[in-house]
Amino acid sequence: MGRILAIDYGQKRVGLAVTDPLQIIANALDTVHVKDIWDYLAAYLAKENVEKIIVGYPMQMNNQPSQAVLFINPFVKKLEKTYSNIRIELVDERFTSKMAHQTMIDAGLKKKDRQNKELVDRISATIILQSYLQRKK
Repeated sequence: MGRILAIDYGQKRVGLAVTDPLQIIANALDTVHVKDIWDYLAAYLAKENVEKIIVGYPMQMNNQPSQAVLFINPFVKKLEKTYSNIRIELVDERFTSKMAHQTMIDAGLKKKDRQNKELVDRISATIILQSYLQRKK
C-alpha cells in the first residue's frame, strides 16, 4: 500500500500533507512556493511510494466551483498528464483555511505564529487529507 499525498494548491504557495504507508494518519509535509512545486513533486515521488494524490478543490456554498478553480484546473490537468500512473482525486476543501486557523488557536499558538501563511497551508492540506481518510472509512 502506498501513501496518499494531499495538495492544497494556492496562487503563491502549495501546502502538502501525506499519510503513513498504511494510510492511517495524515501528517503535514511541507509548504512549497508554487514555482517550485513540480521539482518538489518529482523529487518526492521518486523516493516515496504514492498511490494516490488528492487535490483540494474549492467549492462555494451552492456547490459550484469557486473562482480559484481557474488556476487549480490547469495544475490538475498537468498533474494528471505528468503522473498518469497515480490516481488523482479532487476533494472539496471548503472551510479548511478557517479550520486551520481554529486548529492553531486551539493549539495555543500566539497571534504572530498564526499569521504564518506557510503553516496555515500545511495545516489546511492535513485537514483535507484527514477528512478524506475519515470519509473513506
